[in-house]
Amino acid sequence: MKLRNILLIAAAWGCALAAPTALAGTTDQVVLRQSITVDDNLVKLGDLFIGAGENAAVGVAYAPAPGKRAIFDSQWLYRVANAYGLAWRPMSLQDQAVVQRASTVIGRDEIEGRILDALTGNGIGPDAQVELSNHAFRVYVAEGANTLIDVEDMVFDPRTRRFTTVIAVTPDGAGTQRFRLAGRVYDVRDVPVLARRILSGEIITAGDIDTIPARAGQMRRDTIVDAEDLIGKSPKRTLPQGRPIAMNEVQAPVLVPNRGLVTILYQRPRMTLTAKGRAMQDGADGDVIRISNVQSNTVIEAVVVGPHTVAVTVQDRTLTN
Repeated sequence: MKLRNILLIAAAWGCALAAPTALAGTTDQVVLRQSITVDDNLVKLGDLFIGAGENAAVGVAYAPAPGKRAIFDSQWLYRVANAYGLAWRPMSLQDQAVVQRASTVIGRDEIEGRILDALTGNGIGPDAQVELSNHAFRVYVAEGANTLIDVEDMVFDPRTRRFTTVIAVTPDGAGTQRFRLAGRVYDVRDVPVLARRILSGEIITAGDIDTIPARAGQMRRDTIVDAEDLIGKSPKRTLPQGRPIAMNEVQAPVLVPNRGLVTILYQRPRMTLTAKGRAMQDGADGDVIRISNVQSNTVIEAVVVGPHTVAVTVQDRTLTN
């Protein structure tokens, strides 16, 4: 038999002997439920069969533990149905009923949060992050049960930042389950990321920036950690949203593109003259770049002061030649 639970077969047979003979001849249609979820410690006759009649509330087996399931095979089901005078017999040996216990999952996140609380007395700040070695760890408790979670026997190594501990889980009306767990603590800080995909040449504004927590030891050394270092910058190539950004991935916006025409401002005290030129390299605000005067073909160095605009401070009489 596939059933691993403690069964109440003896009680079922006892009730069968005392059952009124009229039940044996019942003509009510009885249908097997093949998939059942129960929220009690017992599996009742009415959980297994539609049309169980006045015995529907009779317990016939113990329910599986929260998060587990029990499989009742065709032979066992037939004996129970027969014991209670139900007009049901299996269509084949493959007939079965799978019973699950309604349960609540206490996941890794909640357990890690409790461990972090316990570690605050070991010099660990509330912004740190705990990671269990067992990524699949979870505990199932009865649905609706008030559950206490205690951290016991904490051992923490501040050098490696690793820990071992025992977690005690105590649901209402059930015994305490204890689990030995291990893991590691990481320092975490919020870092700026893009809230949307930004194309090369676009200007990043404050509205384009979001933050995510990132582990300090897993970030590149040149990761931008201050949003002010992103605002007003432009990606060198298209950047996706949601990931940390390195300093070499952004630059000041290019105001003067290479080979682009520019206005040259020749500046003297109380006088400014203009001329046309062609940039010989990209330039951002404040960059000193080479410019070719389109009239004289003279190559000069000028400071980028605006879009397609550069400035030269003239110290002598020669302005355009």
